[in-house]
Amino acid sequence: MYEMRLILALVFWVSLAAMVYSYALYPVMIFVLARAFGRGATAPLLTESETPSISLLIAAYNEQAVIEGRILNALAMDYPSDRLEIVIASDGSTDQTVAIVRRFAGQNVRLLDYRARRGKASVLNAAAAQLRNPIVLLSDANTQTAPDAARRLVRWFADPAVGAVCGKLVITDPSSGGNVDGLYWKYETFLKKQEGRLGALLGSNGAIYAIRRELFPVLPAGTIVDDFVIPLLAKQRTGCAIVYDGSAVANEESAPDVAAEFQRRARIGAGGWQAIGMLWRLLNPARGWIALTFFSHKILRWLCPFFMIMLLATNFLLVNVTVYRAAVGLQLAFYAAAAVGPRVGRAAPFGKFLRLAHMFVMMNAALLVGFFRWLSGPQTGAWVRTRRIGEAADPASQAPSTPEAVVQNTAENQATLSP
Repeated sequence: MYEMRLILALVFWVSLAAMVYSYALYPVMIFVLARAFGRGATAPLLTESETPSISLLIAAYNEQAVIEGRILNALAMDYPSDRLEIVIASDGSTDQTVAIVRRFAGQNVRLLDYRARRGKASVLNAAAAQLRNPIVLLSDANTQTAPDAARRLVRWFADPAVGAVCGKLVITDPSSGGNVDGLYWKYETFLKKQEGRLGALLGSNGAIYAIRRELFPVLPAGTIVDDFVIPLLAKQRTGCAIVYDGSAVANEESAPDVAAEFQRRARIGAGGWQAIGMLWRLLNPARGWIALTFFSHKILRWLCPFFMIMLLATNFLLVNVTVYRAAVGLQLAFYAAAAVGPRVGRAAPFGKFLRLAHMFVMMNAALLVGFFRWLSGPQTGAWVRTRRIGEAADPASQAPSTPEAVVQNTAENQATLSP
């Protein structure tokens, strides 16, 4: 009996310590390490003649609502037109996406019309092989990039050690256009900056990043979180540097429903576990700082739902001890706060904390769902486009029962906890 209590207590405290470390201690530690051992890299200055040729690649599926605006935004970039090609790769679109893209023929816009839907990873593989320029800028159909974003990204490639560059994504309210970056998104951006200083940046923002075409990996079919995997596969294979440049900015609008965020997180969870099978070599301590950031920032986060379950279960089994009785009370209070979080207004006392608790619990519940989806078998890389604000649901775009329903956050929840 004593041995069982000891095991339960050990599981309780290890679970608690892992969560506290990943979410609270790791940010402090990475900040200190970045200041002690990192370097604040400065982007090289390029003359006009040194500006490299780039290919902007956008994979699209049924994006008739936004694709014209995206192309116009790309054409308005402050970049030499003779060194820019804009490539739209349609993954079996059944709406007017292809017809809209064809209207821009002759304006540095090239359509790759893949008639059979094959999944984003397969489309990226096929499209990358047809690009003409040495630098590939990847983005999304619903993204709007700042005019100078491409210039800011590509200047880093003057350093031959740099293989990929990640820009900054800003989430905006579709009604007001205002910035609705939440506490969690700011927290994640802070971590990116510190990890970048250590040369241990993890992946990129799918809305805005660039990679050398020669380093673009062949993605396994069915890859879900391609923006995470692509730069890290390149780093795993070549040891290239991945740089974060917060001055290269892209904007995306938030989307209309809370259920979408849950599905997005479930997809990320499935994709995260899938990615471990591709990137596990980066966990080797011989790889340097990236082994620490990958384990602390990603692996422990993906394990957090299990830590939460073990923490609550062992707490109930140890409840007759005073310290554990107090702990179970705190846990139940936290879950009660999570339950009422979406029902309180912004002006309510502790409203921000209540919404934060709700989003934390829902985020981890979605990661748990994602784990079991990954466990259930191979994933398909096909994705379902996000319904835009004010747009009626499209029956052709309803998600099959897979974790690949790609969605974005609600504006309200972005203000508290972004992905």
